[in-house]
Amino acid sequence: MKQAFGGGVAAVVASLMLAGSGLATPALAQDKGGDKPAAEKGLDLPAFPADKSVKQTTVIAGKTIAYTATVGSLPVRDEKGKKVAEVVYTSYVLDGPRDPNRPITIAFNGGPGAASVYLNFALGPKRVQFGAEGDSPSDFSKLQDNPASWLDFTDLVFIDPVGTGFSRSLVGEDETKKRFYGVKQDIEYLSRIVFDYLVKTERLASPKYLVGESYGGFRGPRLAYELQTDLGVAVKGVVLVSPLLTSAGRASQEISPLPSMWTLPSIAAAKLERDGKLTPETIKAVEDYTRGEYMVDLMKGSDRAALQRLTTKVSAMTGLDPDYVRRAGGRLETQSFLREVFRDKGRLGSRYDSNVTSLDPFPFAPEQEVNDPILDAIIAPTTSAIVDFTTRIVGWKPEARYEALSGTVNRLWDRGRGPDTESVSDLRKVVSVDPKLKVLIVHGYNDLSCPFFASRLVVDAMPATAAGRVTLSNYPGGHMFYSRPDSGAAFRKDVMALYGAK
Repeated sequence: MKQAFGGGVAAVVASLMLAGSGLATPALAQDKGGDKPAAEKGLDLPAFPADKSVKQTTVIAGKTIAYTATVGSLPVRDEKGKKVAEVVYTSYVLDGPRDPNRPITIAFNGGPGAASVYLNFALGPKRVQFGAEGDSPSDFSKLQDNPASWLDFTDLVFIDPVGTGFSRSLVGEDETKKRFYGVKQDIEYLSRIVFDYLVKTERLASPKYLVGESYGGFRGPRLAYELQTDLGVAVKGVVLVSPLLTSAGRASQEISPLPSMWTLPSIAAAKLERDGKLTPETIKAVEDYTRGEYMVDLMKGSDRAALQRLTTKVSAMTGLDPDYVRRAGGRLETQSFLREVFRDKGRLGSRYDSNVTSLDPFPFAPEQEVNDPILDAIIAPTTSAIVDFTTRIVGWKPEARYEALSGTVNRLWDRGRGPDTESVSDLRKVVSVDPKLKVLIVHGYNDLSCPFFASRLVVDAMPATAAGRVTLSNYPGGHMFYSRPDSGAAFRKDVMALYGAK
């Protein structure tokens, strides 16, 4: 579990930026029925139930919205038509006569190894509280109406990739890894799943949008490009939530300034928030220093005057002890910082929101001995809530375990090489091919797993022709900034502008 959803204690960049093996990927087709039970295919797995739906209502912006929630599955087939996996989805579709201009939005979380439950409770019609300071895993996970839901302006579909949620492979571990657990194969089968869902529900003619969070944000540009150029399905917009779009952060911490440049603004933002001074203006000053004097002084290596300037400025911006900053050479390693910043309180900060903390049960250990505070706290409320919704409220009851964050998927994932470790190229290509496509990239200021400044550098370096069509918005909070009501509301407003919704 420690490696899933971006890494836990291990370096998050290494677990987020993954690549494919280039091995053959499965062909898919809609399930025509009559498949043999999974047990006859070599795995002793009971068959999934038929798709199930339930009528519900929710209140959004003061209006009651009537909709149908559906949980179902789609098959993945190999080159010979044999079913090799089943992908589970949850959809929310507005009731009443179908408006041909009503958008449909398809959402993925990340990991790799994360189910779509987190975006489901962020964008869907119901929510459960998780991911904020003071949240308790044992709090009763009752679903409530979600005021930040998008359902009033778009239908929603949440996809669980193979090995996450209830989605499952029907072949052995080695073949599963070859077919599903890497960048290329992930994009190829998931893009076909999107196509198959649109055909199954007769939504190919609808305006279509993609949303991806974390590694799902890394997927987003690649999925959009694959759908557009290979499967003939063009999307109108892409929303990338807390993405890490390139693996440039893997460059040597001792040589390249990029890893330190990416994280310093988020560390400073957390201090500004604690001091009640977090504003776009104060963040702009941090960004200007980071890409100016800070970068220059980092590149001067052991120059004593540069180190002194770094020490003075960085310690003031972050609230860290000057001796600690000096020993680090002004390069703040994330996990070390998260122990140091709250050491006097005996607490640990989370890399997903450094102002969300938990008690450090081993404060004198040389290294952190427990998982990330947010990762440990979100599993119980989200898993209990989504399984209760799926099995009791919708009535779709598989004989299977639900995997909110699969350590197995993360462990088996091909970490990749070369071009498969970034999706900026596909972001540039998909924007250039369609002059009307719009992209919104969003981050929480305090996120150290996928820092907002990395996306700022990516967006600022894109061709001028993309101006106005690729935008970046940042909000108070961390990786799951939407767990804060004000940030969730601001996010909804920005997305409505992207969709042209009123």
